[in-house]
Amino acid sequence: MMWVAALLGSQLAGKKKLTPTKGFGGGFGDSSSSRSRRSRQSVQSLAPYVRTLPIVIDAMLDLGQVTEDDNVYDLGCGDGRILLAAAQQRGAQGLGVDIDAERVKEANDAARHLGLYPRIQFKQQDLLTLDLSPATIVVLYLLPKSNLQLRQKLQTELSPGARIITHSFDMGDWQPTRTTQVADVINTYNIYVWNV
Repeated sequence: MMWVAALLGSQLAGKKKLTPTKGFGGGFGDSSSSRSRRSRQSVQSLAPYVRTLPIVIDAMLDLGQVTEDDNVYDLGCGDGRILLAAAQQRGAQGLGVDIDAERVKEANDAARHLGLYPRIQFKQQDLLTLDLSPATIVVLYLLPKSNLQLRQKLQTELSPGARIITHSFDMGDWQPTRTTQVADVINTYNIYVWNV
């Protein structure tokens, strides 16, 4: 997993001034990215951009039993590190979506650099408008209220046998099929899987 962090870290190193941005897929971005921020303003914010740690990604892939037969959809993919790992470590294909054009570009650049494109691709899109029916796995690292907002869409569009993997936040009163925890020196992270 260090290759993902190193690759994405080197892409961010050239930025001059980092300032917080708001909105789903936000996080820290180049202060001159007002065009990207304007394009996000009309889309509902479902979570801030927060990078997922490598130990959490590994646990998500393990708990979700991700394989080369899976089509993984990462909703709110940020810089794409979860989907990049699923493709490189497990041979999965998939699609990541985010509303932040800069994060989507970083993710596509990383996929090309690693030789994973077009098996995995990233696009700028509001995840609420995305057709989820091709997915065998949906990955979420969103806020609790956003997970709840997506429940009906997930139930309606995913096929029986599909899996939903979330990091840190559950899906309300849905009972998970499997759970695990991983920890670093500071925090403990909950990971959940539901079979549709």
